[in-house]
Amino acid sequence: MYLAIPLILYASERLIRALRSSVRAVKILKVAVYPGNVLTLQMSKPQGFKYRSGQYIFVNCAAVSPFQWHPFSITSAPQDDYISVHIRTLGDWTRQLKAVFSEVYFAAAVCAMPKKDSRTYLTNNWICSFPKVLLDGPYGAPAQEYKKYEVVLLVGLGIGATPFISIVKDIVNNMKQWDPEESTDGDDDRDASEGGGGHSSSHRRTLTSSFKTRRAYFYWVTREQGSFEWFRGVMNEVAETDKKGVIELHNFCTSVYEEGDARSALIVMLQSLNHAKNGVDIVSGTRVKSHFARPNWRNVYKRIALNHRDQRIGVFYCGAPTLTKELRQLATDFSRKTSTKFDFHKENF
Repeated sequence: MYLAIPLILYASERLIRALRSSVRAVKILKVAVYPGNVLTLQMSKPQGFKYRSGQYIFVNCAAVSPFQWHPFSITSAPQDDYISVHIRTLGDWTRQLKAVFSEVYFAAAVCAMPKKDSRTYLTNNWICSFPKVLLDGPYGAPAQEYKKYEVVLLVGLGIGATPFISIVKDIVNNMKQWDPEESTDGDDDRDASEGGGGHSSSHRRTLTSSFKTRRAYFYWVTREQGSFEWFRGVMNEVAETDKKGVIELHNFCTSVYEEGDARSALIVMLQSLNHAKNGVDIVSGTRVKSHFARPNWRNVYKRIALNHRDQRIGVFYCGAPTLTKELRQLATDFSRKTSTKFDFHKENF
């Protein structure tokens, strides 16, 4: 009797999720395996599927387990015509998921394939079929509230960077749409003559009024150098697109020698020379210059407080709980001691 009610509730939840997910079957468009045991799934976007950057979905793969659903942050932007997630293999289910898709890869290896690099990937053009995947969601998360702030501080530890990648992409996409330099009066006339096929000035004004964020500081801290490959494309796109410096990117690799170490100084020298010559960072392989050791979070807050006096800053953290207390306390301290107010939001993995 005591077990009946919990079992009924559990069965009801599974039934409701199954019914919801039956209309959320998606087609796998691309699979990528990155260093650090990260599997990326790029999936078709179901008709009518709308979400906000920072939200997450539940993923089910019947080939692994027909009854298990696991949550993952969405790493694509709402304007993208696909949905993507980055999954780090940390448990039995994620390990089996990677194994299932790896089997597909090895089965396709007998065919003519492009040269492999550290990003081993497949698209639906190269193989017959991927395992069936179902989605449930989207579901709300603290990070989706970033649009309420003109200035945001995004802090991701390791795979905790995933919700912020979607946010960064969203900001870049919106910059392209509401930047007045991207449009001329002639463009507006053409939009009208073509039946509004492009973004009219009134449409851009609507985007501007609904999208408050005008400055973003993104700090990504990871132990493994190879982790930077997960989002290399996004990092390079920001560096190439963001001419006005709206998004400030900071990559930190903690496995490299501490700053001040002689070996670290040599790496920094080589890093600076290569970045000046080729525009590429030797640590991350992106256009974003990497730092070593861990950020001085007090200095990070201090600089933002000085740059944005009398403003309210949205601080969003995603990662291990170990850093939550420090970031929250600093938000409280600087809100009390300066004219800048920091609102702290967390999402622990």
